[in-house]
Amino acid sequence: MNAGTAVRRVCLVVAACLTLAGCPPDRQETSGTHATSEQPPAEAATGIQVKGSDTLLQLGQRCAEVYQQSQPEVQIAVTGGGSGTGIAALIDGNCDIANASRQMKDEETKTAQEAGVNPRQYVVAYDGIAVIVNKQNRLEQLTMPQLSDIFAGRMKSWKEVGGEDAEIVLLIRDTASGTHVYFKEAVVNQGSKLGLEYAAEALPQVSNQAIHDVVMQNAQAIGYIGLGYLDDAVKAVKVVGEEGGEAVAPSIASVKDGSYPISRALYNYTNGEPSGHVRDYLSWCLGNEGQTIVEEIGFVPGETVSEG
Repeated sequence: MNAGTAVRRVCLVVAACLTLAGCPPDRQETSGTHATSEQPPAEAATGIQVKGSDTLLQLGQRCAEVYQQSQPEVQIAVTGGGSGTGIAALIDGNCDIANASRQMKDEETKTAQEAGVNPRQYVVAYDGIAVIVNKQNRLEQLTMPQLSDIFAGRMKSWKEVGGEDAEIVLLIRDTASGTHVYFKEAVVNQGSKLGLEYAAEALPQVSNQAIHDVVMQNAQAIGYIGLGYLDDAVKAVKVVGEEGGEAVAPSIASVKDGSYPISRALYNYTNGEPSGHVRDYLSWCLGNEGQTIVEEIGFVPGETVSEG
């Protein structure tokens, strides 16, 4: 071996050592990354969007809260805004379940079908609409015709129905609300096509709770709320359904037996037959656990209904 060959071999050995000296950090980083990639990924949360009726908001939020305790991988968002808002969201593909305190209108169903949406209807609960006044109001009962006259603006003083000589302050739900539509049809128009509108001076409110709170604070106010929002802070007026009939207070029992004249079904709508987590959640809501919550909130248990 000559001197040149020896020098070249020494240089190769030195270069190899320098290369090996830089390897451990790279191998450690690669090893660490490899170990992380072998860990099983966490299960992705599944989201369910529920939108619509303010009347069903409290029930929907409570059901979602309880369901998620046993199914934490399912994240359920429940928002209000009114029945029309929820139905529009279902048609637009922006929610999985639409809450509604009325049935879908013919034009809504037509719009849905044109958009490729096939609404399926479920009755999740039954509700009585409580007519409420301030606790200072001495009035105890009203007939359906009197309620029609009051909310249409044809009676403007409490004196006309046996109360104080004071102006009636009318509170109604906003037009996006299914309760707004139902009360107008069933009470203001007495279930027929009288063509009456709410009084021009009626004050629209965005929620059941808003009506409740204004009535609680205003001695001249009258409004209507879902049975689930009724409490001792306001007075529920008894309602006489037919001439000569009995005055009936709103309650679970009177809605169940049909004696309270202002009651209705409350609906869930899906796009066709639901599947996966939406199916499981809806089945739970309509099952024993969900219907127990329906009663706890103050509604009457419902039942599954065929396509609407």
